[in-house]
Amino acid sequence: MVDRSKAKSLWLVTAAYVVAVAAGAGWLLYGPSATGRLWLDAFIADVIATLVVFVFSRAYRNSSFYDAFWSVIPPLLLIYWWAAGPLGLDSVRCWLVFIVVMYWAIRLTGNWVYSFPGLHHEDWRYPQLRAGAGRWEFLADLFGIHLVPTVQVFLGMLPVYVAVTRPGDGVVWLAWVAFAVGIGAVTLELVADTQMHRSVRDKKPGAVMDRGLWAWSRHPNYLGEIGFWFSVALFGVAAAPADVWWLFVGVIAMVAMFLGASIPMMEKRSLARRPQYQDVIDRVPMLIPRPPRKASVGGDV
Repeated sequence: MVDRSKAKSLWLVTAAYVVAVAAGAGWLLYGPSATGRLWLDAFIADVIATLVVFVFSRAYRNSSFYDAFWSVIPPLLLIYWWAAGPLGLDSVRCWLVFIVVMYWAIRLTGNWVYSFPGLHHEDWRYPQLRAGAGRWEFLADLFGIHLVPTVQVFLGMLPVYVAVTRPGDGVVWLAWVAFAVGIGAVTLELVADTQMHRSVRDKKPGAVMDRGLWAWSRHPNYLGEIGFWFSVALFGVAAAPADVWWLFVGVIAMVAMFLGASIPMMEKRSLARRPQYQDVIDRVPMLIPRPPRKASVGGDV
């Protein structure tokens, strides 16, 4: 049976994204003469689209309007850059990066749709961030929840811009390595999320997840996400080896966000809701996997 509240919310979020993408496309159609740079035009369009989503977030008092934006925009950036750039459909490198990015976007967006309960719910981190900002909650919402993540994703996508616009074959073998790393990383995320969904469906209230990939790493989904952005950077290096000095900026920004904010917030919340999670912390590495250790006596396995 279809959850009508969820279905209605999905249609509303979709409508917001259609309006947002249309607004960004309007800039690309009528505004590029202002810059003349393909990457900058795309960045301005991305920001315009983000601002439209922000308007919807404020109008409906729910910043989870932005949640799927993270995975919806990157494929559109790639397609725009590839179509407007000098490389044609016979570029193997472009097809490889296209497959990886589309696989990632479909998996991540699909996972969001599966997990999304509807707009009666908001990601628990957003109210915390706004409440912590006090009278500056508007700016925290605008920048912390909407614009900063948009900039991070755009930085992560800049190697894709290089990969699909730089003429020449580049380092062909490295492009294939990037492809293998990207496919492996997204598959890791897919398996980790599937295992988590099954655990949430079947486990008792208050139980912790320490099975499958989650016995090797407390956050295999974040590990896979970092691996994806690393593969994207490798695609950029494969196209322009001389630019290696800046092509990993996006990966560094992602790692900093996961290690400095996302993971600590998740762990703090898990400990508050499930005190036995401390046993998982004691046994299972945070990110880099290692063989699982036995649970302590009396621990939740």
